Amino acid sequence: MKNIALIIAGGSGTRMHQDIPKQFIHIKDKPILIYTLEAFQCHPQIDAIEVVCIDGWHDVLWAYAKQFGISKLQWIVSGGTTCQESIRNGVYNLEDKCKPDDIVIIHDGIRPMVDPAVLSDAIAKCQKYGNAVSSMPYNEQIFVVDDSVSTLQYIPRETLRRVVTPQAYRFDLLDGKYHEAFEKDIGIYGTSYTNTMMVELGVRLYFSAGSDKNIKLTTVDDIEIFKAMLQSKKADWLKG
Repeated sequence: MKNIALIIAGGSGTRMHQDIPKQFIHIKDKPILIYTLEAFQCHPQIDAIEVVCIDGWHDVLWAYAKQFGISKLQWIVSGGTTCQESIRNGVYNLEDKCKPDDIVIIHDGIRPMVDPAVLSDAIAKCQKYGNAVSSMPYNEQIFVVDDSVSTLQYIPRETLRRVVTPQAYRFDLLDGKYHEAFEKDIGIYGTSYTNTMMVELGVRLYFSAGSDKNIKLTTVDDIEIFKAMLQSKKADWLKG
């Protein structure tokens, strides 16, 4: 059984308002995407990496992979016009490369702070249940908007989880459900992602560990937060 990372880096990053795709912006002389790939390169349980990459940047990514020692990178495929099309392209490319019980770990290329323990738990939970979605509790109160300026209803926060990437799935489940979703037009539009698609297709999802440090770099402010996180060091007296 193999564990294959499927990194999604097919977006153009328009909300970042930069001249190049945000995944290729350099922070401390290194592209954001390479920080992400290094986390998977260094994890002992990851056997191979596939990247879904924006067209026109494949050769650039191969060059960066060579420069920064990302030797586990084996495949680069083009993205689609939507996030779900991009993930689908990556999944379908693995059809002649994966066995049914191989695990595919889907992760956003612009989440460079993924923790090794989070990856390990996603793999462990997927081995046990067939899937695993990185998740965290809500620490704030959530209210339902009634008439745009007031509310009479709240959602108990203990009933809610925030689900992000990494997400891990057995390949036979992942491949089968993407074929079903695109054949039936279910769970593939708007903000849909693999996890929401799975639920719409009747798949029970299982939670794995998450981390608040695993931020998604969407805006310039996020870049500044990422820079600060790279420089920060936890105080010796803090536990955990």
